[in-house]
Amino acid sequence: MASDLTLSQQKALREIVGYIRRERLPVGTRLPEWTLANLTGTSRSPVRVALERLVEAGVVRYDKNRGYSVIADAERLPKDVVDEMNSADDPLYLQVAEARFRGELPESVTEADLTRLLGASRNEVRRVLVRAQAEGWAEKEAGYGWTFLPMIDSLEAYDDMYALRLAIEPAGILSPKFKPDMRELLELRAEQQAILDGVQQTATERFESNARFHEAIAAWSGNRFTLQTLRRLDQMRRLAEYRQARQDLPRLALAREHLDILAAIEIGDTLAAASLMKQHLSGARLKKVTGEAFDRATAAAPRARSEPLAAAK
Repeated sequence: MASDLTLSQQKALREIVGYIRRERLPVGTRLPEWTLANLTGTSRSPVRVALERLVEAGVVRYDKNRGYSVIADAERLPKDVVDEMNSADDPLYLQVAEARFRGELPESVTEADLTRLLGASRNEVRRVLVRAQAEGWAEKEAGYGWTFLPMIDSLEAYDDMYALRLAIEPAGILSPKFKPDMRELLELRAEQQAILDGVQQTATERFESNARFHEAIAAWSGNRFTLQTLRRLDQMRRLAEYRQARQDLPRLALAREHLDILAAIEIGDTLAAASLMKQHLSGARLKKVTGEAFDRATAAAPRARSEPLAAAK
């Protein structure tokens, strides 16, 4: 459905479909382009292309007087649209990410190196690298070179990350400048409730949902450095979290904890919210740093086509 779209158009398409499913938007709900551009973090141009694809798929309708609106039941989207969501992660992207996570790629590579090692075209390799750059774990060098940035890839790194988050996230809630955006809070609550109600998510959706929750609360703290730090940590842990999302981790329990934190914030009980956030992060730290979840994800991770990449060491 989206094979011929650019990265930004694919991102817009996935985000819009995810939004329709997550919020369970009723038939007739309008989809303003500027709202979707803010939601997807793109310009209106890729949003418009994505909406046109959804018009073709029978999910959205366009009316010259009212704009775009939902015409399909969010619980029963067409199979090709659902398949697009479930296969949102490019296999070649996951292959490179897996090889990098396992230490099978050096810190610096060229597009020609990866083209040869992966048996892929130059355009396919570049598409993967551009996405990795957008997600914060690769950086363009001069010419055709690329540098892979540090990531959270060990239990010690996880422990250090959670120690830092425990120091800044509860403190952000207790800041005198803390001011929640109630509209955004309601959106976050609807998203977490959908998870609790059993709405299925891809690994990418799970990570992004969790990141949105924590980054929104960090933004409400009014401390730009808290938000910047958390965003950087999210970039560094993205690949490990994608891998763990394939395992049977307690997503429902995490959603309940998120909802409890939001409920405390909504009634203005920041002391309770900060305490709940501390418990939430401490619990996640314990689960992951004990090694059980991390090691299980590592052991279960697919090794398909990863062996040839060892030659890049």
